[in-house]
Parts: sequence; C-alpha cells; structure tokens
Amino acid sequence: MEAAKAKSKKNLKKELQHYFGFDKFKGEQEKIIQSVLDGKDTFVIMPTGGGKSLCYQLPALLSDGVAIIVSPLIALMKNQVDLLNGVGVNAQFLNSTLTKSEMARVKKEVLAGEVKLLYVAPESLSKEENISFLSKIGISFVAIDEAHCISEWGHDFRPEYRKIKSMIGQLGTMPVIALTATATPKVQIDIQKNLQMEEADVFVSSFNRKNLYYEVRPKKETKKQL
Repeated sequence: MEAAKAKSKKNLKKELQHYFGFDKFKGEQEKIIQSVLDGKDTFVIMPTGGGKSLCYQLPALLSDGVAIIVSPLIALMKNQVDLLNGVGVNAQFLNSTLTKSEMARVKKEVLAGEVKLLYVAPESLSKEENISFLSKIGISFVAIDEAHCISEWGHDFRPEYRKIKSMIGQLGTMPVIALTATATPKVQIDIQKNLQMEEADVFVSSFNRKNLYYEVRPKKETKKQL
C-alpha cells in the first residue's frame, strides 16, 4: 500500500512538471489533488497566491471527461483559459461575452472531447439550454471557485451560487471541489451545508505570508513618513 502511495505521488510530480513546469507542489496541493482524483468531495481554504487553481487544473488533466469550473469573474475565467491555452491545454469558457457562433464552436469542441476544463459563470450554468448541453458530456468533477460567494454570510454573496448544488444534481452524481481564500468558520459551515458536502475532505492552509508584516510607528512628520 505504501509503495502504491509513493508511486502515485511520484507520478503527480511528474505530471506537474510535464504540464506546468514546476518541480514541486506548494503546501497541501498534492494532498488536495489526490483527494479530487480519488473522487472525494474536497473543500479548500487557501490564501490568495497559494495555488488554488492548480488544485483543480491538474486533476482535470489527469481525469477522463471534462471538469466544469464555476467562477464568478469573467476576467478571471479569461485569464485562466489564456494561461492554460498557452501551455497547450484546451480550456474554454461559456459566458455572456461570447457571440452565438463562438458559443457554438466551444460546445462543438466540448462534445468532441477536445476540452479538459470548461469555465462557466453561475448565471450560465442556470440556463436550461446549458444544463441540457452539459448533460450530454462526461464530467469528471465540478470545481466551485470563490466558494464564499455561496454563503449569505460571505462578503461577496451572489444568489445564483445558492442554486449550484441543485443544478449539479441535474447533471448526475460527481465529486465537487470548493475553493476560497476567505471563509470564517460560519461561512465554512454555510458553504458545506449548501453544497451538501459536510463529509468532504477539508484542507485549511496557513495564511501567514512571510513577505508581509505589520509595523507600528509613532506619528511624526506625517508627510515625510508617507
């Protein structure tokens, strides 16, 4: 059993190097990725810059089917899709910025099995035509980025996020990975309850940033100090 685990870890590092050019994982990335690959619901709380996106990008590349990434920010979607396309990964997005012909092209590529990650806004996910389309494809798992948007106690609450679990339910049974950088204990409980993932593997990374520090100085010659 231990040999199998060691082999699995070695392969993950090899795949990390192959796809992204990194020699090692940061923090608990490797354990999180393994949890997703094992088909478990996974809840990740990790500071900005901690490498959350890799936690669903790499398992998406190593799994059969397409991973659905729910993201609230159109600019973030485009940025991640551009970066993935830049390293040879076919990732696409469905949102309101696409023309009808562009949307048709994306759906055609997805149905042909050419896309590994499909980013969707929660509003797009709620459309019946998109639910119908997604029900025709093999989905490896669903990743919910900026998951604090689910919680009515979160600072960036979006009502559409509360409906994600029911929309996923229409597509079948599949693992879910929820990720956020901002979740108080109350918000964490609300997210897990709403997504019905109370039994999920939970990973909470340290928020200590060595490059940041607090310093208190006496106020003296304010303009010069600034």
